[in-house]
Amino acid sequence: MLSLAQAELENILTQLIDNWEDEIVEFKQAGVDYSSHEIGKYFSALANEANLRGYEKSWLVFGVNNKTRAIVGSNYRSDPERLQSTKMQIAENTEPKTTFRNIFELMTERGRIIMFEIPAAAKGIPISWKGHYYARAGESLTALSIDKQDQIRNQTVDEDWSVELVNEATVEDLDPEALAVAKKAFLTKYGNRIEEATMEGWSINTFLEKLQLVRNGKITKAAILLLGKPESASLLTPHPAQLTWKLVGQERAYEHFGTPFLLNTTKLYQKIRNIQIRILPDDTLFPVEVSKYDQKVILEALHNCIAHQDYRGNARVVVTESLDKLLFENVGTFFDGQPDEYFYGNRTPSKYRNTLLAHAMVELNMIDTMGFGIYDMHRKQADRYFPLPDYDLTENQRVRLTIYGKIIDPEYSKLLIKSSDLAMGDIILLDRVQKGIKLDKEQSNNLRKKKLIEGRKPNIHISAKIAHITSSKVEYIKTKAQDDIFYSKLILDYLHQWQKASREDIDNLLIEKLTPAMTFEQKNKKIENLLTKLRRRGQIVNAGSKKYSEWILADKKK
Repeated sequence: MLSLAQAELENILTQLIDNWEDEIVEFKQAGVDYSSHEIGKYFSALANEANLRGYEKSWLVFGVNNKTRAIVGSNYRSDPERLQSTKMQIAENTEPKTTFRNIFELMTERGRIIMFEIPAAAKGIPISWKGHYYARAGESLTALSIDKQDQIRNQTVDEDWSVELVNEATVEDLDPEALAVAKKAFLTKYGNRIEEATMEGWSINTFLEKLQLVRNGKITKAAILLLGKPESASLLTPHPAQLTWKLVGQERAYEHFGTPFLLNTTKLYQKIRNIQIRILPDDTLFPVEVSKYDQKVILEALHNCIAHQDYRGNARVVVTESLDKLLFENVGTFFDGQPDEYFYGNRTPSKYRNTLLAHAMVELNMIDTMGFGIYDMHRKQADRYFPLPDYDLTENQRVRLTIYGKIIDPEYSKLLIKSSDLAMGDIILLDRVQKGIKLDKEQSNNLRKKKLIEGRKPNIHISAKIAHITSSKVEYIKTKAQDDIFYSKLILDYLHQWQKASREDIDNLLIEKLTPAMTFEQKNKKIENLLTKLRRRGQIVNAGSKKYSEWILADKKK
């Protein structure tokens, strides 16, 4: 979360009260139990209105009377962790998935103020809450009219290659298997709103309309890329619809993959030699075995290349596999901002090169369009103790992304294994250290104070001292209080969202997130202890039986 000084927040609040238009700022007094559903509706409305009025953001402010604009204070979610969990609740129910850019707390003499900073809906993509699009009408919420929805969606018609029509194409040019997979993905995403029987009754055209892949009954270029039969790519002019896997080194091979991309990205992934690797085999305390590459990271990278490729360049998306890394290349500049602005999951893109294509890929669970994809790739690599991805933008009109499948510095991996609570900012800096990238003075001092690096410039290296710890300290690291806070928060957030959870639900939530250094039995015991602590603190209760538990929030028990 961005940190702003008290004076800066006070200045922003004054401007919101005095100068901003009603349609892009909403004031609420908001008590302890202000409805998350209402917050979500305002999120959709304010994001859409900011887009339509040309602003980059809007605001929802708690603790200010909406009629008098007087500061009255709010006690909504006084616990900081629970307040920040509002971000996750919003992200889970918005389409496309997005959330607050920041949530600020401001303490004034007249009470506590909460300021939710809402990014404007991206060009071409209106934001819905639980399947409904909202707008403002004076002081009231209302449905976003069809005209306004079209106004937003048409923002990119003149510049979006993927929205162009393929006049000769019909539904007969689409691949039946790809359509079946697309329907399954769509049902997975919207299964809580759409009955499978209802969806089975849709015609192909109706389904494509839901994905916005047809316009005025005509097939779009995005539809051909994602769902077209292999021969349908010839209908695109020029003919850019191709993915290439290339193996280099002692062995050499290559294969081209055409449409439908929805199916062929998985086929390309299957060409990659994804063997199991034993990390730090000489370290008897921490023998960890992981796959060379994470499937979700590879597909996220490949799907991003497809979404952001400049198809007017008539070039392939290329994945080059070498002994220790994968290189992903797509034609076109990095379209909105710089890669490092997305490392922390706080940046939301305001525009897309292929808006319709990106939207359809979101609907099919292929990508995330709100800036979390790059963060997720970094997080997953760190969770597997591997070097972080690297972006190279030095070649004009081309983006290169490297995903590592080999340890660079064993001390970096040992540090991540033994210090599971490291902040992403520290991990990013340590990754730069292991790659020999120079840090500025402030960055070096920050790591040195935490005893994470040692040595003198220019020979700075990751501290090896933390690697030489005893078995008893290992057990401490596995169960330290900071981790308990993190895992407890996940349980509470789950219950806030879904109201109840069985032990199996809790296991599914946490098992994979617990450190691989723990055995399966240790993980089970850890989860049992977490539930016991939360129960003893009066935060959760078991509404079921000892054998068939059903955990709910204590304040929800009747």
